[in-house]
Amino acid sequence: MNLNETNAIKTGRRYGKRVGRGHGSGKGKTAGRGGKGQSARSGWHAKYYFEGGQMPLVRKLPKRGFSNFEFRKVYSTLNLRDLEGRDLSRPWDPERFLKEGLVNTIGDGVKILGEGELKGVVTIKAHRFSKSAMEKIKKAGGTFEWMDQQPKPKKRFVKKVAPKVEKAPKEDAGEGKKGKAAKADAAEGGKPKAPPKPRPEGGGPKGPKPEGKK
Repeated sequence: MNLNETNAIKTGRRYGKRVGRGHGSGKGKTAGRGGKGQSARSGWHAKYYFEGGQMPLVRKLPKRGFSNFEFRKVYSTLNLRDLEGRDLSRPWDPERFLKEGLVNTIGDGVKILGEGELKGVVTIKAHRFSKSAMEKIKKAGGTFEWMDQQPKPKKRFVKKVAPKVEKAPKEDAGEGKKGKAAKADAAEGGKPKAPPKPRPEGGGPKGPKPEGKK
C-alpha cells in the first residue's frame, strides 16, 4: 500500500486546495483571482443583489406587506417517535436532547411534535408542545412541562356586519313641478289660490304705447 492510495478511505470532510504554491499546482501566481482590481483584493465579495451595475431585481420590486424575518423564533423540532427504545425513566430536557443527538441545536427552543407513539411514562421539558403531542403524553401517563410561558389561544377575528335597514320607496321622478305644487297645496289644507290680477288695456303690461310726436 502506497501513500497515494490512502485517499480510498471515504470521509465526510473535503479539504480545500492550497493556492499560491507555484504554477504546477494549477493555482499558482494569482491564486485563482485573475488580474488586478477590486475582486483580486482580500476581503472583497460581491453583494448578493449586485447584478453588474444594472438595476437589481430587489430595487425593481415594491416594498409590500410585513416581514417577520427579524422577530420570528426558529424552534428545533422533535417527534415522540424519536424517543422509542430510549431510557424514559429520567426526565428529558433540551440539554439531554442535544447530548443524545436528537437535535442539532437548541436555538430559540425545542418543540415536541406528536408523530409516533409513546410506550412508557416519561417527563418531558420543552419550550413548545403541539396539541397532539400533549394528548399522547397524557394518554401514556406522562407529564410535560413548559419552559416558556404557554401561548394563549389566538382570538378569531369575526367581521361585524351591520343589520340591513330597509329604505323607504322613492317618489316618482316624473311628477314635475305641477305634481309637487299639488302635493304642497294638499299639505297646506287645500287653500284656494288668489285670482289672477286683471291686465291693463293695451298691448303690454305697462299700458298703451304713447303716440309719437308730430
